[in-house]
Amino acid sequence: MLIPTILSALSLGAMISAAPAAPQSPAIFKRATCSLLAMAPKSNTCADAKFPAECKTAKEAAPFINASFKTYGITSNGEAAAIISLMAFESGDFKYNINHFPGRPGQGTRNMQMPPFNLEYAQSIPALKDGLAKAGTDVKAVLALLTANGEYDFGSAAWFMKTKCSEKVRAGLKTGTTEAWKAYITECVGTTVTDDRQAGWERAAKAMGVPGH
Repeated sequence: MLIPTILSALSLGAMISAAPAAPQSPAIFKRATCSLLAMAPKSNTCADAKFPAECKTAKEAAPFINASFKTYGITSNGEAAAIISLMAFESGDFKYNINHFPGRPGQGTRNMQMPPFNLEYAQSIPALKDGLAKAGTDVKAVLALLTANGEYDFGSAAWFMKTKCSEKVRAGLKTGTTEAWKAYITECVGTTVTDDRQAGWERAAKAMGVPGH
C-alpha cells in the first residue's frame, strides 16, 4: 500500500515548535503540508528495493530528517532542500545507505559519506563511544554503527553541512538560488554538478517553497 502523497502528519513543517529562531522566516517550518515524496518520488515504497534491509520510505524517513534539522540547526529552506536532495540522489530516494556501486568499503549513510567523515561524525556522537572502541580501524564496523540507527543514518548530511560547509556556502544556500546550490555541491560536497543532481535540487526547492522555484 502506497503512503499518501501529502505527508501532513510527518511533514517537515512539524518541527516549527522546536526550531531555533532564525534570521530568515523559513517557510519549511510553516507549511502545513510539505511532501517528502515530492522531493524523493521513489520513496513511496520499499517493495522494489534491491537492498530491502537498507530501504526507508518517505514516511519512515521524515521523522529522522526533522530530528537532524533540529540537532544541527538547519533553519532555512535552501539549506534543507540542498540536504534532502543530496540524500535522495546519493541513496536512490532512500533505497540504500551503503555504497554498492562500485562498493567502496566504509562509504555510506544517506549522503554516502566517505569513511574519514563517517569516523569523525561517529566520534561526535557520545552514545557511540563504546562501539567505536570495539570497531577500531574497521571502516565497515564504523559505518554499521551509523546505519543501524535512523537518526544517525539520516543525520549525517545535516552534520556535514554544519561542520564542513563554509559560512559563505551556507549563506548562499539561504538565498535559495541555483548558483548557491552549485557552490554547495562543488565547494562543500566536493563533487560535480550533473543534470540529475540539479533536477533533484529543483524538486526539493519547489516542494519547500524556496523563492524562484
